[in-house]
Amino acid sequence: MREIYVSTDVETDGRIPGPNSMLSFASAAYSGEKKLLSTFSANLETLPGASAHPDTAAWWATQPEAWAACRKDLEPPEAVMPRYAAWLKSLPGSPVFVAYPAGFDFLWIYWYLIRFAGESPFSHSAVDIKTFAMAMLKKPFRDSTKRNMPKRWFDPLPHTHVALDDAIEQGALFCNMLKENLERE
Repeated sequence: MREIYVSTDVETDGRIPGPNSMLSFASAAYSGEKKLLSTFSANLETLPGASAHPDTAAWWATQPEAWAACRKDLEPPEAVMPRYAAWLKSLPGSPVFVAYPAGFDFLWIYWYLIRFAGESPFSHSAVDIKTFAMAMLKKPFRDSTKRNMPKRWFDPLPHTHVALDDAIEQGALFCNMLKENLERE
């Protein structure tokens, strides 16, 4: 079965799920040939008893448009996450989680999927774009930032801190990197 690369971005009000909440998330499902197959996005109600981390709340205060975007049309996570799991399972291949940084975004998505859907269609399959860049660029991890990546890897897409915009942008970045890496062989 072919892999479907599910570029995912989360917006949160803190550092970890449980004490803090995932506010919004979106996924853009790409084929390895960079065809955008489908998208999924949702804005979530906060978790009962959770609260925003002060540092994250201060950052959100500098992003009023993104904050407004992630706080409209709120849905409970117990309704969204089973729908998201069903969407993942409907994709025409095995879903592979892709993010920048995957260590943060996967933590939230996995926790919410297990907590509210009882399963993760990703299993433990996740690709970190920055780590992939490290391998391709043959540079140390901390030097493999977007600022140091070749311009040819980027499509003219916005990075707005609105989850769907960022998932699409980062998915295109990953597919461009994947294509170049496969052409090297």
